[in-house]
Amino acid sequence: MFFEHNVRPRQNLAPTVLNYSPSPAISMSELSSCSMDQVYTEIIVVRHGETAWNATGRIQGHMDVELNEVGRQQAASLAERLSREPEISAVYSSDLKRALETAETIAASCGNFEVIEDPELRERHLGDVQGLLFREAAKVCSEAYRAFSSRRTNQVIPGGGESLDQLYHRATSSLQRISHKHTGKRVVVVTHGGVIRALYRRACSTRFRGSILNTSVNIFQISGDDVWTIKAWGDVSHLHQTGQYSMSGFGVNKTSSAVTSVVT
Repeated sequence: MFFEHNVRPRQNLAPTVLNYSPSPAISMSELSSCSMDQVYTEIIVVRHGETAWNATGRIQGHMDVELNEVGRQQAASLAERLSREPEISAVYSSDLKRALETAETIAASCGNFEVIEDPELRERHLGDVQGLLFREAAKVCSEAYRAFSSRRTNQVIPGGGESLDQLYHRATSSLQRISHKHTGKRVVVVTHGGVIRALYRRACSTRFRGSILNTSVNIFQISGDDVWTIKAWGDVSHLHQTGQYSMSGFGVNKTSSAVTSVVT
């Protein structure tokens, strides 16, 4: 799904309702050529490739799980796609293995960059529910699961877990720092589903309730006066083309052909 949504700095925001409607896919090269004369940083925010824990519905959080073979293939397909797009000036990543391996694959195809690791791009710390299967978490660790499921943005999770507000502040601060360092450039950031949701909340002043799939592409443009614009959202066309597309995304419900994967 693709849309453009311009928002002024958050302190001036009023509640915003987005009307989503299907539209033809737009390539990153087409998006980038529209207005690169403006002074902004274009940040290609990517969720990491699939892990075995994604495929089985095990909650990851800060647990350091590597990609599975499907995830490596997804990362390679995305890297090949990005190598054909306009020039990338830097590649940033969470320091967790699943993100870092995805980022290293992209960097090798797009200019042989050294990946810049940023712990602030880590997934939300999910406390005592980390490592549990989603289907068992409510019974095994009911208090932590209730906190994990809460919509209260200031609710921390027992066992050292973060609140949504804590995640929001570190994730958006990290992206702002990257934006200021690379003004006028295109940058890739590889991170996690929870972080991407926080970035969406910053740009649109509302929660995103859909799925965030493995190696999905989400393009943010951040101007010098801190206007955030989402230029593309949830683009997995590189997976459709190779047959690697599956519904094992962040927040997807189990269906006859999909495995639940709730936390990246």
